[in-house]
Amino acid sequence: MMAKPSPKQTPMRKQPPRERVKNFNEVPYGYSQEEAILEAKRCLQCKNPTCISGCPVEIDIPAFIKLIVEKDFKGSIRKMKEKNCLPAICGRVCPQEEQCQKVCVLAKMAEPVSIGRLERFIADWEAKQAKPEVPRKKRSTGKKVAVVGGGPAGLSCAGELVKLGQKVTIFEALHEMGGVLVYGIPEFRLPNDIVEREVEYIHSLGVEIVKSFVVGKLKTIDELLKKFDAIFIGTGAGLPWFMDLPGENYNGIYSANEYLTRSNLMKAYLFPQYDTPIVKGKQVAVIGGGNVAMDSVRTALRLGAEKAMIIYRRSRVEMPARNEEIHHAEEEGIIFEFLTLPVAYHADSKGWVKEMECLRMKLGEPDASGRRRPVPIEGSNFKIPVDVVVVAIGNSPNPLVPNTTPGLEIGKKGNIVIDEKTGKTSKKGVFAGGDIATGAATVISAMGAGKVAARAIDEYVRTGEW
Repeated sequence: MMAKPSPKQTPMRKQPPRERVKNFNEVPYGYSQEEAILEAKRCLQCKNPTCISGCPVEIDIPAFIKLIVEKDFKGSIRKMKEKNCLPAICGRVCPQEEQCQKVCVLAKMAEPVSIGRLERFIADWEAKQAKPEVPRKKRSTGKKVAVVGGGPAGLSCAGELVKLGQKVTIFEALHEMGGVLVYGIPEFRLPNDIVEREVEYIHSLGVEIVKSFVVGKLKTIDELLKKFDAIFIGTGAGLPWFMDLPGENYNGIYSANEYLTRSNLMKAYLFPQYDTPIVKGKQVAVIGGGNVAMDSVRTALRLGAEKAMIIYRRSRVEMPARNEEIHHAEEEGIIFEFLTLPVAYHADSKGWVKEMECLRMKLGEPDASGRRRPVPIEGSNFKIPVDVVVVAIGNSPNPLVPNTTPGLEIGKKGNIVIDEKTGKTSKKGVFAGGDIATGAATVISAMGAGKVAARAIDEYVRTGEW
């Protein structure tokens, strides 16, 4: 008879808050083999596993977990990579609590199995071994596919296509591969060497990688179509939103995109070893309540802020950031100003921001998102001293490729319109997926879109049917 599983997840060790705010090293340490096996034994091995339906890339979750219990780690990572070519990344940044773990059967009676931590464990185990195992690929079709964008959607699409027998070339605009994984997510949450490791795996499958190549400038989609049989566009959501407030152009006010790109991709946190400058504020306010806001405010703290604040117009309950990231921020001493809305900025005589004027809010009826709508309280204006402000309220799809591709249907928000079941666009031979089609979303949803498109691209280049 099977032993009753522990009601609690096996905890993951992590850097103490007082230590980690002084460095950019990864916060959680990951499971040891003993911890991973202990957690894996909590899996009920359900006959009808609902967890798989909660996974955008359809990982056979009970199967890879069972192999961990059996200490067959090689078999476990092999099973994982049948569906997911970026497990070390997904195990760290995917919101499993809202996906596979949310529908885990064990969650009805106890804490769900910590699927994400087990995914991370098995990926990190493989990295400590010899070279990763390269799966068998189908015979080459002789067809060529261009993937535009080296972020999670593009990497996932390329990895699937090359296994299906297609010759794939990724064109990445930046000088490093990974897209949002390297410019948007800090080292303390997703180390860049982890991304490099996963990219190298995709490369080892036979994918050609071309960096510092801006499609829409150096070549258009139409020009690429003369050399490739199909194209996948996965250029992400790189156009930051601002609030159009009085004083928003003062010095010291940044988009989260610029702030995080400087620190993460351009290594500003290692200045002067790297020659990228960044303003290290003492009183830093980050506007927003998502993961990007958490990444920004925790980065500010590590850059030396004496007071790092989240300014959010709703309450903690409505925050879209992962609970784990909010918890880590709270442990580190981040100040949360809930039910607060910025309305203007004030500067010193040299044009540098010195104050942020705000309104207090109250929660009204739910809006279209299902969250209670914030309503301003008239006459509640107050000011917060600041010397750096980071605006992290969202992004729109990158407009470069849509604006340089005639015949591509574009939605009202600048997104490329696609058939969600195939990733097909309005232009023959051109597919798209991820944030460029949906607007800013999660890494794993972008990967799922890349996989969906890869299957449709494979069918199209083999049959020619559109």
